[in-house]
Amino acid sequence: MQSPDISHVKDYFLALQTSVCEQLSEVDGRIFSSEMNSEEYTRPRILEEGRYLEKAAVLLSHNKGAKLPAAASERNPHLAGKPFEAAAISMIVHPWNPYVPTFHANLRFFVVDQKHWYFGGGFDLTPCYPFPEDVLHWHRTAKSACQPFGKNLYNKLKVWCDEYFFLPHRQESRGVGGIFFDDWTQGGFNRSFSFVKSVGDHILPAYLPILNKRKAMAFGSREEEFMLYRRGRYAEFNLAIDRGTRYGLQSGRKIESVLASMPPRAIWKHNWSPGLNSPEADLYNNYLKPRDWIRELV
Repeated sequence: MQSPDISHVKDYFLALQTSVCEQLSEVDGRIFSSEMNSEEYTRPRILEEGRYLEKAAVLLSHNKGAKLPAAASERNPHLAGKPFEAAAISMIVHPWNPYVPTFHANLRFFVVDQKHWYFGGGFDLTPCYPFPEDVLHWHRTAKSACQPFGKNLYNKLKVWCDEYFFLPHRQESRGVGGIFFDDWTQGGFNRSFSFVKSVGDHILPAYLPILNKRKAMAFGSREEEFMLYRRGRYAEFNLAIDRGTRYGLQSGRKIESVLASMPPRAIWKHNWSPGLNSPEADLYNNYLKPRDWIRELV
């Protein structure tokens, strides 16, 4: 199966969506919604106001178009305006508890003009009150996903993630990163697909131990307010910077599905800054900048 076959990719994404929803539902106790758009193959699955998850979305899409949206051709202008077929899965968790990080992951596959193809995706973690052992576990798991495909691959994709999930207007990272890749064709279709499946299979092993460890921690109004404030940064990134959001809006998909990754609540404060030596300052001083997490936190 060296020739690119989008049906195999779609089948894997569908199985991954089912697995992720089942495992998150097992933790939370509430099931995901299930709906299907008949005009194109889109399957948004949403969990709202659960026991531990304020909102979780796991979205699957498979669509064709006569013209590749601009957001998908920014890095490859020679593909602009050409017919395409795409399959993608994206997921986001916004927990109730400020001590549980928000997490995001996505995987995608494009075939353009029936000639060119590429994968993209990754996963990243956005804590409000980070724990070093959680960040270490996250990055060790990301490295494990990459290890069979190149000794230095994790380091390359970590830097790529740090550069992408950055808010230039704030001059700060969105969170503690993870791995990110785009325009991926290395080794041909079979090897690239195997790598994408390895990333997908490591998503919940990276996140569930953290969720389970922190989900029942006690918190108060101060921590919740800070979480909502930090969610504002998340919204800013998604609306102002993220190519995936712009692609969804440009492709004519259902707007509610495109914006399903947005936090259900967020606040902005004028001229706010964390107190000296506070837990909130710890996030800004020690975590919202690229670091060699595995080496420094061992």
